Amino acid sequence: MTSLNTQSEPVLLEMRSITKEFPGVKALSDVNLVVKAGEIHAICGENGAGKSTLMKVLSGVYPYGSYNGDIVYQNEVQQFKDIRASEHAGIVIIHQELALIPELSITENIFLGNEPVKRGVIDWAEARTRSRELLARVGLREDPDTPIKEIGVGKQQLVEIAKALNKSVKLLILDEPTAALNESDSQHLLDLILGLKGRGITSIIISHKLNEIEQIADSITIIRDGKSIETLNVKADGVDEDRIIKGMVGRTLESRFPDHEPKIGEVLFEVKGWTVGHPQVQDRLVCKGSNFFVRRGEIVGFAGLMGAGRTELARSVFGRSYGRYISGQIYKNGKELHLKNVKQAIDAGLGYVTEDRKSLGLNLLDDIKTTTVSAALKKITKGLVVDANKEFTVAEQYRKSLRTKTPSVEEGVAKLSGGNQQKVVLAKWMFTDPDLLILDEPTRGIDVGAKYEIYGIIQQLANQGKGVIVISSELPELLGLSDRIYTIFEGSITGVLNKDDASQESLMKLMTSARKTA
Repeated sequence: MTSLNTQSEPVLLEMRSITKEFPGVKALSDVNLVVKAGEIHAICGENGAGKSTLMKVLSGVYPYGSYNGDIVYQNEVQQFKDIRASEHAGIVIIHQELALIPELSITENIFLGNEPVKRGVIDWAEARTRSRELLARVGLREDPDTPIKEIGVGKQQLVEIAKALNKSVKLLILDEPTAALNESDSQHLLDLILGLKGRGITSIIISHKLNEIEQIADSITIIRDGKSIETLNVKADGVDEDRIIKGMVGRTLESRFPDHEPKIGEVLFEVKGWTVGHPQVQDRLVCKGSNFFVRRGEIVGFAGLMGAGRTELARSVFGRSYGRYISGQIYKNGKELHLKNVKQAIDAGLGYVTEDRKSLGLNLLDDIKTTTVSAALKKITKGLVVDANKEFTVAEQYRKSLRTKTPSVEEGVAKLSGGNQQKVVLAKWMFTDPDLLILDEPTRGIDVGAKYEIYGIIQQLANQGKGVIVISSELPELLGLSDRIYTIFEGSITGVLNKDDASQESLMKLMTSARKTA
């Protein structure tokens, strides 16, 4: 392990020889972590490397006694029995899946379980006053009585940090804090973390966005296969993205995208004049006369800022699973389709990998094998009975081909890392053998090595003559993967560029313009 240069800051946290086992798998093996007071310390590693598990050990999600090793915090060995115990010590974790209740207000969420009391009754006036102060500290100008479900994910992240500040946080742990954010919201959050550092708050950040890590981290600990590999001093060691990747995957990654020579054929899928209304707001349109097409063997990207209508367009086309259909036609191989539900869309040869794998892509109570076959049960049934042997065989084939990290396909999907859950969702839709596969944020929260694998899978599907649509908030991803890229602004398609003509600047111009050019 590369040692950090000697600095004046004292050590705030030391995790010594942490080992954590689950049935059939050793998630952490003799992991060591040293975090200095007042620094921003990043933890990097591939999906399934053990990053989130290590932070759950630290925060008491996995209590003392369920792991081996020592946690030394503020020069004392700690034995946290639960999250409340770690929070009492000033350690607060913000998970990738935010722990906010949508129906409750901002104030109610900030003080949930920690409400100010006056004469035995919750003092809501005091709570609102303190909420305004906390929201101001994180740069959020919202009415404290606003329900959480009425604000975007970026603002919800700020509410989580306000909630942490209310708990007198000394060590803030952020697990993939910008995974679901657009570029501007991500930068605002990074600036806030830097601001907290200026106030003496130490942060640990887990992220697969290596450019962000390089931007704000003072130190980086790399974990691979459940073991701590090295700790880098970002400035002193001259750390860049390539250096981080080498530590994560154990080798230099020559290219972020596999080489690919597209073999593009005739038009496979076409949408004309597609207009869809908001599901609740009667006079609001989420798709406005959209026209686009996908050819066989073609990877087509869709770019747009958060809220532009990319997901709404994709879901509404996929069996009208979002919004109120108003007008428009869908054609496949030149013949019009009338898709009124998801089943009809699947039967017509469409597949859709959702951006929200937790609530829309997976049933977290199912195991891997059940999930893998769930969208095409008729392929493994005899009469009305599922052939258990075929179910297992199919799931095992996809586990091997996608290199999903799991001891068994009978493992629950809830136990998998985010990247491996994404592979299971991908396997589910690949098993339907779709002619057109729509992938909405397919690499969100996924490490660079797993991204490379998924890019290869997407290219293989295109090589088979299938059409592929990729929706992504990461412009470099779209530029590296797509043959053509459509741009969306406020529900309208504003342009389309061939790969050779596209750049981040040209895409951003079309993504922020109401002028139709397509």
